[in-house]
Amino acid sequence: MIPEKILWKIYAAALGTVTTIVSQKVVEGVWKFVTGDDDTPQPDDPEVSTTKALSWALASGIGIAGSQLLMHRFVNKRWMKFSSVNPITGKNLKDD
Repeated sequence: MIPEKILWKIYAAALGTVTTIVSQKVVEGVWKFVTGDDDTPQPDDPEVSTTKALSWALASGIGIAGSQLLMHRFVNKRWMKFSSVNPITGKNLKDD
């Protein structure tokens, strides 16, 4: 049988992958809605203004990092309910 911790790591990785893909699509959709552009900018393109490139990098970074943070917190809380162990500190919550 596969140890519980490995199963939870697989669960977190799968959920993290889905979260990243969905959040990337959401950020692109919001960008297109807000700016009215048909496509998201390519920040490496010298024809794209520096302001637009930095704005896109900031928007995508905040959107994806924020969704990853929320996903990890969700998975960690589920792990704590399932195993009564804090996955970050390793502290057993039953000892309290």
